Amino acid sequence: MNHLILLFSLFLALAFAEKESQKTNQNFSSNNASHKRLKRDWIWNQMHIKEEIDAPLPHHVGKITSSVRNNNAKYIIEGEYANTIFKVEETSGDVYAFERLDREKKAEYELTALIIDRRNNQSLEPPSKFIIKVYDINDNAPVFVQKVFNGSVPEMSPVGTSVTKVTAVDADDPTVTGHATVTYQVIKGEEYFTVDDSGVISTTRADLDREHQSTYEIVVKAKDAPGSSGDSSTATVIITLTDINDNFPVFKHPSFHFKVPENISVGGEVGRVKVEDIDEPQHRNTKYSFVRGDYRDTFEIVANPYTNEGIIRPKKPLDFEKVAEYRFDIEATDPTVDLRYFKAGGSRSISTVTIEVTDVDEPPVFTKLPYEFKVRENDAEVRTLGSVWAHDPDAAKRKIRFIRRRASPSGDYIRVSDTGIIQLPKPLDREFSSSYNITVAAQEILEDGRLSDRESHAQVHVIVTDENDNAPELVYPEEPRVCENAAPGKVIIRISATDKDEISPRGFFRYSLATEDSNFSLVENYDNTANITVKYGQFNRELAKIHYLPVIISDNGDPELSSTNTLVISVCKCNEKGNFTFCEERAKQVGVSIQALVAIFICIFTIIVFFSVIILLILLRKRHKKDLSGLGRNVAEIHEQLVTYDEEGGGEMDTTSYDVSVLNSVRKNGMKPEPVPSPYAQVQKPPGNPTAAAGEMEMMIEVKKDEADNDRDLLPYDTLHIYGYEGAESIAESLSSLGSGSSDSDIDYDFLNDWGPRFKMLAELYGTEPNEDFVY
Repeated sequence: MNHLILLFSLFLALAFAEKESQKTNQNFSSNNASHKRLKRDWIWNQMHIKEEIDAPLPHHVGKITSSVRNNNAKYIIEGEYANTIFKVEETSGDVYAFERLDREKKAEYELTALIIDRRNNQSLEPPSKFIIKVYDINDNAPVFVQKVFNGSVPEMSPVGTSVTKVTAVDADDPTVTGHATVTYQVIKGEEYFTVDDSGVISTTRADLDREHQSTYEIVVKAKDAPGSSGDSSTATVIITLTDINDNFPVFKHPSFHFKVPENISVGGEVGRVKVEDIDEPQHRNTKYSFVRGDYRDTFEIVANPYTNEGIIRPKKPLDFEKVAEYRFDIEATDPTVDLRYFKAGGSRSISTVTIEVTDVDEPPVFTKLPYEFKVRENDAEVRTLGSVWAHDPDAAKRKIRFIRRRASPSGDYIRVSDTGIIQLPKPLDREFSSSYNITVAAQEILEDGRLSDRESHAQVHVIVTDENDNAPELVYPEEPRVCENAAPGKVIIRISATDKDEISPRGFFRYSLATEDSNFSLVENYDNTANITVKYGQFNRELAKIHYLPVIISDNGDPELSSTNTLVISVCKCNEKGNFTFCEERAKQVGVSIQALVAIFICIFTIIVFFSVIILLILLRKRHKKDLSGLGRNVAEIHEQLVTYDEEGGGEMDTTSYDVSVLNSVRKNGMKPEPVPSPYAQVQKPPGNPTAAAGEMEMMIEVKKDEADNDRDLLPYDTLHIYGYEGAESIAESLSSLGSGSSDSDIDYDFLNDWGPRFKMLAELYGTEPNEDFVY
């Protein structure tokens, strides 16, 4: 101990000596500097003030001082809050606050101090900034960031399970111990939940049951300064218990009774059993099963995923005549229940189900489904394939009538008698269809002879077995060509065949040439193909550029059939490498069967008839257009009326001297028209016999009248102009065209076509190649 005291005394002595030495150095320096100019500077007191001071205003904040020694010096301050909240005494430099300050609004203020000469307002020192800090006094209580918090936790959670977190904020200075420290406390609901100093809420019990209470509303208090009685605030926390699968389903009734008709379809709904599961829907996974009863193979129970009900459906048809009532027990359970939270009370729920089957009039029942028959194609002796049979399942045991409903392929190929006999009206062709299907309906015959509206159906399949009735046909993969200088043995083409009949596994085609008198040979490949090769070589294109090679193809059927097919082989020019350079293309010639020839002749006959009808229609239309075009011509170009004259002559003037009404009056009244004076009648005619051709003219008029009366479709389109004498006024000769057809004149009238539309008719009458034929 003495040694420690000695060491401590020595340490104090050394420290005191060091301090004295520093003072001596400072004094020496001060004496040396007294001969230099001292630098003036601001001298500050500590600037701070407490918030919310209770003393009367103004409150002294501090003092600004400068080393300037001037009796005219004046202190002023500048800044955002200068001369409003803060003011300075001009001579002393004391700074005062004229408002109570709140640190939570503003914690510090920055101002600028100036010292000026009051006489000329000149600055005596450069401006200097200073800060006034506001000290906290812990005058704010913690405030929750929201009034209501929400949280959730699974039901039956262990103690200490986190639920949610609450947060409160204290506006006081956190750097001051105890001013901003927040503590939490549950003041309502503390028996179920607790909260720690960080605001985390957790459970205090492990038996929180959602089915008993699903939500809890607790109140949490927040305060600062632990252990102090400072101000505090509260917030409400709503906690929801989320569901877990901890409950088994329970039947709502101890028994269920259903009635169902016996004709209910398989898979139809018989009824629904209902259970109650207090868990939420997402945790309801009820499974139904049979407990007692021998009807598991008759019914099934399927849970509805939306309603959790058990839907009872039949797995097979019900029959009132066999079983009229079903009784069995079912159980409802949930295999996904968490057994850790299982509640006492039993996990099994059993109910009794009774299903009463009611009788209905059922349709007939076929004894065998489906029906299948086989028949050989083209067998004319087979007329009956077999029969279908159905019976009335009800107690009435009515008679059954059978009817054909549908057929594939459609047509009268298979018939069904009223008693169910399957009949063939004609032999079947396998190449047309290898199988025939029909739908047979069975209907009960009621007591009054009518057919019941209830029917059942059966499918009947008729399989047509094949017989060898089609010869094989050649398949052309490409056009056969050969070089004119081909060597013997050169393969020209590989041929194959096809057959419409069925080909047995041992079936094959045999190929041979119809004649050996050719420059070709055939080599079998024994894989249903053969090669056509060059026999002697050196073809002569000058003699034959195309060779027709008959090939006989035989099948291995019973009976054996064959066909002759012609290969058209072109002899081509080739280069040194054997590549074809020039060939004549010819159409392929193949053997044609009798059926194909008949089809071809029918098509040709149909085409001839079709085109004959078309040509006839065109001719009729052309004549109709000709008639209509004659009716539409200008009167100045052609006169299509029947003109009567009581005397001949007049020359060109008589072309406008006719009256159609005279002819119309004769046709209507059946009387001979009276002579009507014509304008040209006043022209003097030379003497002659005016009635020389009166009988012939009258006869022609009557003939034309009869033709016009009997033709009800078209108007008369011919005009017969008869001139006994042309007259003396015209220097031209006769303009009549009645004899132009037999004229021997050599004059070419084609130039009339160039004279325009006014001479169109003359051009058509006298031209060498008229566009239309006129009937006179």
